[in-house]
This record gives sequence, C-alpha cells and structure tokens, in this order.
Amino acid sequence: MLRSIIIGVSTLLVASIFSGCTMMKMGTTFMGFKSETQEAYAKMMGTIGETGDPAQAMMLEFKVIDDITEEEVIESIQSVALEYNMMVVGEKNMFNLEDAKADEVKHARIIELCSLSVAKKMFNHSRYYGGFMPCRIVLVEYGNGDRYLITMDMTLALYGGTDKKPINDDLFEDMLRVKEAMEKIPEKAAKGDF
Repeated sequence: MLRSIIIGVSTLLVASIFSGCTMMKMGTTFMGFKSETQEAYAKMMGTIGETGDPAQAMMLEFKVIDDITEEEVIESIQSVALEYNMMVVGEKNMFNLEDAKADEVKHARIIELCSLSVAKKMFNHSRYYGGFMPCRIVLVEYGNGDRYLITMDMTLALYGGTDKKPINDDLFEDMLRVKEAMEKIPEKAAKGDF
C-alpha cells in the first residue's frame, strides 16, 4: 500500500515537472521569447516563490561591510561610477528614524546615476524605459546597524521582451555596459572599494 502511494506521488511529481517545463517551452516558442528571457523570468518567479516578495525578485542587494562609514560608501559609489562612464545626477536622504527597532529601517538614502547618451537611446527605443531612469542605488540601514545597497536587476530590461520589439545591437551593447555598471558599482561600494 505504502509503495503504491509513493509510486503515485512520484508519478504526479514527474508529470508536474514535465508539464511545467513543457508549458515554459511552449511559452518561449509561441511568444517569441529567447532562452535568456525564459531564464530571467524563471529566476524572478523562483525568487517570488521562495520569498513571496515581487520587489525582491527585481532587485540586487549587497551587504555593506561594518568598518566603513556611510560617507565612504557614497564616495566609493561616486568614484566607481566614473570608471563606468556613469554620472551621479542626484542624491537625497529619504528619512531618518532615530528610535527604529532592530528589524526596522532606520535610514534610507538614494543615489541616482545615469549615462545620458545611453538614456537618450533607450528613450528612443521605448519611452517607457523612462520609468526606470535614472538608475538608482538605495542605501538602507536597519536599527540593528545592518546596511545594504539595493539596485534594480536590469536583466529583464535586456532580455524581457520579444522579437516584436527587438533592441538593436548598438543599444543592446550600451545597455549591457549599464547593467554591468549597476552591478559592479554597489558591489564595490559595499566593500568601500575605489
């Protein structure tokens, strides 16, 4: 009896996995999605399934090491941004909450970056890219002292579309460089690298 139940459950599990993979493949084939697109959406959905948080699924996060100050983090962002031909175009404190609990956000600060030449090309491709501009890095500090740099994962901006509105090669290469910049800048700044 137990053996029959185990075989039945195993069969259902294999069928579910096969069905899910087949549906994803069909979606990729019929909707004109490339393999990178499928991988990007699958990763996003995996994060949502794991955490229940769609915002987390669209972001990258870097923990700031303890022995650097906030100003050193900001200086690092500014310095590393120049290496990637990105310009700091804005910076603002969102809020400070002195009596924050350990698991509450005590402080948040936004740093905005842009490559104007790439931004113009992105606008010309689709004005809706404007909703993502300028690129942002948010410094978040919790009441317990933990600090994080958070920025948007640009994977879907590059691979999230279909062949109906392809990104030309020139713009794609530019966007790829911006994607790399928006990954490397907070990664280095979280360690205080210049």
